Amino acid sequence: MDPRAETLQRLRDTFRSGRTRPRAFRASQLEGLSRFLRDHRDRLLGALADDLHKAPFEAELSELSICQTEINLALNNLRSWMQDQPVATNLATRLDTAFIRKEPFGLVLIVAPWNYPLNLAVVPLVGAIAAGNCVVLKPSELSRGVERVLAEVLPRYLDPSCFAVVLGGPQETASLLENKFDYIFFTGSPRVGRLVMAAAARHLTPVTLELGGKNPCYVDDAVDVQTVADRVAWARFFNAGQTCVAPDYVLCSADTRDRLLPALGAAVRRFYGDDPRRSPDLGRVVSPGHFRRLRALLDGGRVAIGGQTDEGERYVAPTVLVDVKEDQPVMREEIFGPILPILTVGGLDEAIAFINRQDKPLALYAFSNCSRVVRQVLDRTSSGGFCGNDGLMHMTLTSLPFGGVGSFLPLPTLPPTRFLEALVGPRPRPLHLSGGGHWSASRDPLLGPGPLPGEGGPHWAPAATAAHGNNHNDGLCNARLLCAKHCSKG
Repeated sequence: MDPRAETLQRLRDTFRSGRTRPRAFRASQLEGLSRFLRDHRDRLLGALADDLHKAPFEAELSELSICQTEINLALNNLRSWMQDQPVATNLATRLDTAFIRKEPFGLVLIVAPWNYPLNLAVVPLVGAIAAGNCVVLKPSELSRGVERVLAEVLPRYLDPSCFAVVLGGPQETASLLENKFDYIFFTGSPRVGRLVMAAAARHLTPVTLELGGKNPCYVDDAVDVQTVADRVAWARFFNAGQTCVAPDYVLCSADTRDRLLPALGAAVRRFYGDDPRRSPDLGRVVSPGHFRRLRALLDGGRVAIGGQTDEGERYVAPTVLVDVKEDQPVMREEIFGPILPILTVGGLDEAIAFINRQDKPLALYAFSNCSRVVRQVLDRTSSGGFCGNDGLMHMTLTSLPFGGVGSFLPLPTLPPTRFLEALVGPRPRPLHLSGGGHWSASRDPLLGPGPLPGEGGPHWAPAATAAHGNNHNDGLCNARLLCAKHCSKG
């Protein structure tokens, strides 16, 4: 048998044995994951520096600390997350007990990206473990240093009968997707996301796709331009612009643009010095191919700030473009690099009309000293997330859900317990209590019978109603992330 097929069969057999279901087992695996991060912190920081030129502070902030926070959240809440959720009964079932039980899907495939190669591999893995799944983790081949650590070291800290790391490029990933999984969690580009969705459709496998987006940033005339410039520049150029929720372009009046440009220049100098190329705090583009793509996008407007490049270092300076046209490539695709176009509009109404002509973004930003203006942008547009008078900060809140609309995350929004909830299936069970105190289940012809509370053995497959991937909103509406703060005027 093919070694990869043997691995998948081993994981399936383990899941069917019920080994991953007890809370103690899930907690032990989460603790192992925490030890992995702690024991190999320096090696992980070194790998992130090699792959993306990430500064230690940035790597700690956006990679290791987020992973550890998710582990702590899961360990602290695992007991309550695993509890049945009582639901109301009606007149006909007044003496009955009804509840929803969340169950693991089974064998989960996690395909991680290269831009946050540790964060976006480990955080979904935390959810999969907490939910009681077996997991195949596929790191990105472009972030080779982190890929090597995950492949060589992580398996020592997790039960090998339940978890596996597989390596390879696009060809190997396509081959892997020919197998049937019970759930696929993919983070990456819309182009590859479509291929993943098509492969999953052959097996009717539920999927979560996190695909990024082209995120607008509206700047009103009534702002303190230096405060706005500092926040926009930090959000745009963090991780060398390779962040799916970063502001992708600015909409403002011509007058505000003229005031904003020197403020953005000052912000870049403050963050990265007079020569950003020598700054230890500015990341690099992940690969030569991505570098060449970004360099070509510089032709989409007039360079007002930055514009310097070095292919040998995969370096693109923090760059601001002006005189940009809507039909230029820089405005037709997600930039995913340290380039910020500024487009001028006649006012708020024109900006909102422009935003609504585009695909719905994963995140949307609005800056104004007038809360009414920020509220209008929120009320008259649609996006996965919204942040008023700041950049990226809504992503720091585990209390907010994460998700998108349209083509940028075409499945239900993930709730605060987002990666756990995405990887369990809700199982509504009307249960009748007989006079003798024993449990007996009503049978749903679509779902079949299953073990009841107190019974041993592995549970049956996730309910058919779980096909959307989680039980929030049933995919019929979108929860929008909200985060707002006031800009100072001084």
